[in-house]
Amino acid sequence: METVIYMPLLGEGTDCWRPVRALPVAQDLFEVVDQIPSGESWAFAPGCRLRCRKHVFSSGERGLIAFGMRLRVIRTISC
Repeated sequence: METVIYMPLLGEGTDCWRPVRALPVAQDLFEVVDQIPSGESWAFAPGCRLRCRKHVFSSGERGLIAFGMRLRVIRTISC
């Protein structure tokens, strides 16, 4: 089921957030399914799996903000 997370916008001069659609993957992990609107710069690309945490905005509204990407560990085998 889709949920809304808030994506940090880059180059705005102050903290700005874009509500985006995402699919929950794990407890605090979401995959972004929205696309970047023309003229915006997002901190993370569509399709990324992002860590999110609860946040209270200056308006008093509450939401989940994206703050980091999930890193995948790839095993290497020495020969």
